[in-house]
Amino acid sequence: MTKHKGWYSRGYLPHLDKPGLIQSITYRLADSLPKHVLDSFEDDPKWRDDVKRRKQVEALLDSGLGNCYLKQRVVAELVLNNWQHFDEKRYRLIAWCIMPNHIHVLVLMFEHYPLADVIRNWKSYTAHHANKILDLDGRFWAVGYFDRYIRDERHLETVINYIHRIRLRLDWLSVRRIGNLVVRGSGRTSRPHSSNL
Repeated sequence: MTKHKGWYSRGYLPHLDKPGLIQSITYRLADSLPKHVLDSFEDDPKWRDDVKRRKQVEALLDSGLGNCYLKQRVVAELVLNNWQHFDEKRYRLIAWCIMPNHIHVLVLMFEHYPLADVIRNWKSYTAHHANKILDLDGRFWAVGYFDRYIRDERHLETVINYIHRIRLRLDWLSVRRIGNLVVRGSGRTSRPHSSNL
């Protein structure tokens, strides 16, 4: 069984992976950011600041670059069903948001299921099936992901409110629904116990 990493670095800011930790995760489609844009982040010193870079990447993603396959109901359902399959087994889904070219998901991590393994499983399964559905070949998701552990109640509220604001904005744009869920809006929000912060 794979162990949680604890504190680690992927070359820039430190990350924390341990059971009982709430993680805010963002990952994106492979074509959601053009290569020349990504290269500019590496070449320009003003983007060395991770917070500035993250905000700029979020703005670019929100502009709807790429093929936006997650707009397709069948693909969005695939992603959502995949998350729900292991909900309360490997992690607890707290809130989520499926955007046209990227996702935000907030989860409480469980023992024996490290963050990198959970995300790798999500991306591998959904990429395989989405490529079949869309009759595509090649990379579906971009390499990597952005993760941030939730530090305290205030941080948790901020992330949940962010996800809900996206939902409201997308509802305003008449985004389709799956059953009673707004797929590109917020998923169910379950409050984790304060002891998990």
